[in-house]
Amino acid sequence: MRTSLTVKDGKAWFGVMPPDLSLTARSRGSDWLYTYMRGFYRDPASKSGWNNVAFPNVSMPHVLWEYQGDAVMKVAAAGAPGQIVLDRPGKLAPAEYDRYVADLVNYLTYMGEPARTTRVQIGILVMFFLAIFFVIALLLKKEYWKDVR
Repeated sequence: MRTSLTVKDGKAWFGVMPPDLSLTARSRGSDWLYTYMRGFYRDPASKSGWNNVAFPNVSMPHVLWEYQGDAVMKVAAAGAPGQIVLDRPGKLAPAEYDRYVADLVNYLTYMGEPARTTRVQIGILVMFFLAIFFVIALLLKKEYWKDVR
């Protein structure tokens, strides 16, 4: 799957070319990407107006803000980690938004490596073959070495 966004347009609209999140799912993992997609909050100090818990000072805007709503960071005490709370709800309820992001992350993970399922199936078959071959080799070894004692 290819994007219709050119590098020139990406730099003009966002300052940098937005990352390919399907490759991020491969390199950092699905769990990190899920946390990243759910970790956006309003930050007036940043260029885009958004910041992220998993990737501080991120330049990518929160493209799903209409679904999640306006999230803000509430700081509990000095030096303590903050907590993201919804200031204004979005189009989806929090549980629906979590499922939506999980589905999106699963799709991005699949698009990052569509042949993964085939590779895993072949790997399981190879492991079964090696286990059977090991038993045969062990029996053959016992047969060859039985007269040596």
